[in-house]
Amino acid sequence: MVPFLRILGIETSCDETAAAVVERDADGHSNVLSDVVLSQLDEHSAYGGVVPEIAARAHVEALDELIEEALKRANVSLDDVDAIAATSGPGLIGGLLVGLMTGKAIARAAGKPLYAINHLEGHALTARLTDGLSFPYLMLLVSGGHTQLILVRGVGQYERWGTTIDDALGEAFDKTAKLLGLPYPGGPAVERMARDGNPGRFDFPRPLVGEARLDFSFSGLKTAVRQAAQDIAPLSDQDVADICASFQKAVSRTLKDRIGRGLQRFKTEFPTTFPATGEAPALVVAGGVAANLELRGTLQALCDKNGFRFVAPPLHLCTDNAVMIAWAGLERMATGAAPDALDVQPRSRWPLDSHAETLIGFGKRGAKA
Repeated sequence: MVPFLRILGIETSCDETAAAVVERDADGHSNVLSDVVLSQLDEHSAYGGVVPEIAARAHVEALDELIEEALKRANVSLDDVDAIAATSGPGLIGGLLVGLMTGKAIARAAGKPLYAINHLEGHALTARLTDGLSFPYLMLLVSGGHTQLILVRGVGQYERWGTTIDDALGEAFDKTAKLLGLPYPGGPAVERMARDGNPGRFDFPRPLVGEARLDFSFSGLKTAVRQAAQDIAPLSDQDVADICASFQKAVSRTLKDRIGRGLQRFKTEFPTTFPATGEAPALVVAGGVAANLELRGTLQALCDKNGFRFVAPPLHLCTDNAVMIAWAGLERMATGAAPDALDVQPRSRWPLDSHAETLIGFGKRGAKA
């Protein structure tokens, strides 16, 4: 039987500095003792996006105090934790260096094992912390850097069924917002404006809809938004609202088609998995874009129609946080996985499914997706 475990998690992959202490009992149940997150939104908003150098410096300034605060809120000391888990990639290399080096230093000084965690694995396993899901299940990861449909077979066992061939969905939201003069971050700004807009005014394209492949594409949609805005410039507030509503509708219909095909594939590949247990198959949505209520509603209706359970972790666990990093470390420990050596290096690119063929190429830092 897996023993009771407690772990300190550290997350610094982008523009949130976070630390958390999480427990896992012998039955696999979780207990979040502390969850501390410091957003850098104010530091980056003036630039319309995340500035890597500013982000790294902010992590350096804040991380030690956040770790102390996480331990204090959990009412534990380093002697009381069994391991350290720190995000090792993917993400901005400067931030990753800060968090991973801090995790290494703590592990060495306290004599604790270190687990270098893939940030995407943290998202993939969060639903097991919040909802106790059994394997396998599907995960739609939608964030500023990733749009992927992933089969989660088990801890460390992931198959990428679909990915973006160009822009991530969160990136498309941010660029659309910037084009329309809306504040950063773009996703919430576009969603707010869309509430007062006419979603039928602009007939924006829905890339790859109808194709058998499960991949995504958003660069053409983004281009269509720019052309529409240029054609009717100067834009009134109502024009902006209508463009946002039409853009969001196109995204919603695209996801409905793409994910609907993914659900059908899942039912084909796992026809007898769930009748025996009585548990419905699950679609998990994770990442910052998962906060969009219209997209959530579309996915909920799609799951209801296809007999799937729709699982969306609480919003604060969909965005970057250290709870999911700690939990991923606990899940790895529970499987008996060996800790990482203290010379482990951060990886700015780290596909969750390293065997999947890349669709948008390689760079000096490895496969993009």
